[in-house]
Order: sequence, then C-alpha cells, then structure tokens
Amino acid sequence: MKKYKFLRTSLKSDSGDIKWKKGKWKAHKGELEMCQSGFHCSKTIYQAFSYVQGEHLALVEVAGKSIKDDDKEVWQKMRVVKTWRWTKRDSVALSVYAAGLVLKNYEKEYPNDKRPREAILTVKRWLRTGSRKGLSAARSAESAARSAWSAESAARSALISKISKWMNRRIRSKK
Repeated sequence: MKKYKFLRTSLKSDSGDIKWKKGKWKAHKGELEMCQSGFHCSKTIYQAFSYVQGEHLALVEVAGKSIKDDDKEVWQKMRVVKTWRWTKRDSVALSVYAAGLVLKNYEKEYPNDKRPREAILTVKRWLRTGSRKGLSAARSAESAARSAWSAESAARSALISKISKWMNRRIRSKK
C-alpha cells in the first residue's frame, strides 16, 4: 500500500530516534497508539505535510496491524521505498499555488487590495529567477493565502484535493 511521511535530515523520524534506510523494514513491538507508538504515515502527501514539514518526503510501504484515522495512520511495520528532497522552494511554490486557488475569494471580499495578487506574481518570478526581491513577497503571499483560505471554508475539501494533486505532480517532476 502506498503511503507517505515526511522525514527530517538524514531520513530521521520527526518523533523518536528512528533513522530510516530505503528498503529496510522496521517493526514496532508493543501496542499501537495514534500519535504515541508505532510507525505513522498518511494516505496523501498533503496529509503527511500537514503533520510534519520535513526535509524529505518518503513513499512508504506498510504491513501488519494498523489504526487508521481520516488523515493519519499508525502501522506495526513500515519501510521507506523512495524519498524526495523537499526544499524551501517547494514550500514556497506550495504557498503560491494555494494562494492562487483562493485569490478570487479574497479579491471578492477586498476588491481594492491588490497586494496578494502582486505578491503571488512576484513570488512566481522569484521561483523562476531566484531574485532576492521575491523573498519578502513570499511572506506576503503566505499571509494572503491564510486570509483567503479562511474565506474558502465551504470548498476546502475541493481545494485540498487540488493541492494534493499539485504536490503529486511536483514530486513526479523531481524524478
């Protein structure tokens, strides 16, 4: 089964002292408990990212007993199948993408405030060129995304689906 988790530098878990090696199974001894014991992962990249914003995205394979929640799972056995480096640039691109999805809602509420649109355009330029000017605009785009996101609560699940698909495309392009 294909699942995802984010890992820290050196493929270390965010919680505990587990260091992962590609292809090597790890087994948890003892009872499984959500957020406490066992090996945690999520069905989608977006769900995994909402728990840990690590430096490496890992595609994992799971086996054995499990406990499943809507957006997180804990398993008895797990192994890392493949990893991708997740950079600050990827996080900025995600913020810009999310802000773009809800920009029309923000502009509907605040038609005279052009800052979010300008910030998004500046950050997109920065992503293409790497100019320093785009760094502060990235923060503005993140703030705009937060404001606009709250205006989009009715369509949140549709947005999450779009964001998940975007994250999958981003990872596929890293191959």
